[in-house]
Amino acid sequence: MKRIRHLAAGAFLLLASLSAQGAELNCSGRTNVEEFRYSWRVRGGLRWIAGLVFPTSGTGNLKTIFPTQAQPSITSELLITAPNGRQGGFFEYESEMDASGQKTLMTFSGYSWGSKARKERAVFDYPERVARIRKETPDKIETKVKPIPDHDMRDVLTAIYYLRQNASTIKRPIATSFYTDGKEYPVVFRPIGRKTFKMEGKQVSCLGFEIVDAPGGKDWAGGVKVWLSDDERRIPFRIEISQSIASLQLDLKSVESCAFMQAAK
Repeated sequence: MKRIRHLAAGAFLLLASLSAQGAELNCSGRTNVEEFRYSWRVRGGLRWIAGLVFPTSGTGNLKTIFPTQAQPSITSELLITAPNGRQGGFFEYESEMDASGQKTLMTFSGYSWGSKARKERAVFDYPERVARIRKETPDKIETKVKPIPDHDMRDVLTAIYYLRQNASTIKRPIATSFYTDGKEYPVVFRPIGRKTFKMEGKQVSCLGFEIVDAPGGKDWAGGVKVWLSDDERRIPFRIEISQSIASLQLDLKSVESCAFMQAAK
């Protein structure tokens, strides 16, 4: 029993050390900004087909800006680029949440690969129960208003934020809804066990979660998996975003800012 207690104490000190080191990186920057850098690659049996259309590896950047007096909401951005930057092609996601991180106010997604490009932004008007949508392609711009259900909406980034806030309390599947590409899908958040990742020569234990179709719901040709460090920072060490023919796997390379979220108590 004493040996187990010693091992547990050692594991706690290791994770606390990593959290402290991460918080000290680049502390001359804005103290309300959290930023992570990733490498990414395409995974899946049809990745060679995907490679005919866009690169199969590159860099990623996940940035969260926390509320200030001037800006009371939370914004989150994920930029996934080709090895030579945006000029080589990119995927981009943006979200705006209320200060608690519980309500999605705006969601944006866009991409540009070769001659293909698209942007779509949806602003949620909860009192009116509508989404105001603007979609842009090289050929046209469309605007429309669509009704939304009587509950809060989530997208890729706000779903990840929710998992980070509540990772310690999610022990069984949670039914919710997911908004992407102008449509709502019933989905389930559920834990998927643990993995160990290495950063700065240290082994870090992470909790895994996935977002999948809810049974009997509208089919969503996608999915999200995320592994979060098992400490107060809940750092996303790996993110997988699945599409119809392949998935993007992002692996953490560095922590670039001082600010960090606190997990929900």
